[in-house]
Amino acid sequence: MKWCHLFFMLLILFSCNHNEVSDKQKNDKLNVLFIISDDLNCDLGAYGNNDVSSPNIDALSKKGVQFNNAHCQYPHCGPSRSSIMTGMYPDQTKIIENNIYLRSSIPDVVTLAQRFKQQGYQSIRIGKIFHLDNPGTIGTSGIDDIYSWTHTINPYGRDKVDEHLINSLAHRRYGGTLSWLAAEGHDNDQTDGIAATEAIEQLEKFAISGDNFFLALGFMKPHLPFVAPVKYFEIYNTDSITIPKIPDDYLKTLPLPSSKSISSRKLQINLEDSLAKEIKKGYYATVSFMDEQVGRVLKKLKETGLDRNTIVVFTSDHGFHLGEHGHWQKQTLFENSTKVPLIFYIPDNISNDFTTNTPVELIDIYPTLLDLVGIEIPKNVVGISLKEVLFKQEPSVRASALTKWKNGYSIKTERYRITSWGDNGSLGFELYDHRYDTQELNNLANDSSYSSVFDSLKISLNNRILESKQKPKNLGRQIEGVKPIHIPKVVTYRDIHNLNGDVTFYDE
Repeated sequence: MKWCHLFFMLLILFSCNHNEVSDKQKNDKLNVLFIISDDLNCDLGAYGNNDVSSPNIDALSKKGVQFNNAHCQYPHCGPSRSSIMTGMYPDQTKIIENNIYLRSSIPDVVTLAQRFKQQGYQSIRIGKIFHLDNPGTIGTSGIDDIYSWTHTINPYGRDKVDEHLINSLAHRRYGGTLSWLAAEGHDNDQTDGIAATEAIEQLEKFAISGDNFFLALGFMKPHLPFVAPVKYFEIYNTDSITIPKIPDDYLKTLPLPSSKSISSRKLQINLEDSLAKEIKKGYYATVSFMDEQVGRVLKKLKETGLDRNTIVVFTSDHGFHLGEHGHWQKQTLFENSTKVPLIFYIPDNISNDFTTNTPVELIDIYPTLLDLVGIEIPKNVVGISLKEVLFKQEPSVRASALTKWKNGYSIKTERYRITSWGDNGSLGFELYDHRYDTQELNNLANDSSYSSVFDSLKISLNNRILESKQKPKNLGRQIEGVKPIHIPKVVTYRDIHNLNGDVTFYDE
């Protein structure tokens, strides 16, 4: 009888706890899981690249709304992320370099995460949301905005501990130099694996507490160095990987600033084909590794039942060239660098499971999320809410997406890309027709058969540039000329540096 009584009491206790959790989850407010990868282009199954294994991101796309024409506002980590988190253009944030603290430039701004925090949400950052030098300052907060968050977590994994093992075109150069490693160990040993585990733990807590949350999960991959466990490299056959070729004298068809943007990294030009394939394999391996971590987190979201009232956004800060235009990096105004994946999943949206080719910008994420959860949007936010597109109430909310790089500006419409270099195009123009030239290799700026299209697009581009330079309403202080913080020499763990600057490398 005692055992029966005990079992009965435990059953009641479990039932009460279960009901309590369920009641807490019955919250009319929607939560947000915001996932941003680093340097991810659109080489994903969902975006038509069947050579890449990305089943979890592909599955999210099938459940949600996939934007096929989404573009960053500056193809460089720090400026892009500042734009995303403020809903403003780089000419408005005044941040066009890495390692500038947001509030050194616009101290009064209310960020996306901060706005959720102001409305009673738990606002949590895991990994890279604002800028940090990847991989130099992994494990730290980097150039974070501490006022955006109620809690932050900085994962640090085996990819940092074993950094000396990484292959690189230049010794001990990783973040901006082609570098790769098929790593020993398991997913959970790596920084992004740890980040996924931390996100899973947070979701478990929210499932119990019922607290509303804005959970921002920033993966480090596929940013250089291309490090992932061996099993992800084994997915790909090096021999089957292809490297793009560019036409002879191609650079002569471009304005000088454009040709410089794809030819300035001399070490990474004209790579041997076998080496290029090995490096591209490393990129694909890190994409698949990152995709697996996305899957782990989304699986927990569903297991907890939080998927029923949580918006999921997946994107990247900018794209990345993998030999296209002869270039291996971002920092150009070509499609490979500006275009990013953007997927929204909205619970109970009967319009889920479709794709759209309408041009959108990453600064549109901020107003869209606030619009979806019913929070008033700050007047300084110049991005446009995509809510009407997401619910199929309107096919489009903008005609073009604007991107800046140094002294160049570019807009992408559904069909065309036009790029202007220098003041009013003083350093040259580019024009590409995506109906016939998705690779953007045939510059039509001087083609007389496109003169009327070119003239019309020039007017649109100039108008977009002027709008992007206007100071937003209610922004507060806007400080010009802020310089990046001084960055000391990065130290790889186990290397010994003396006071004279000499280094004893661990692997020598």
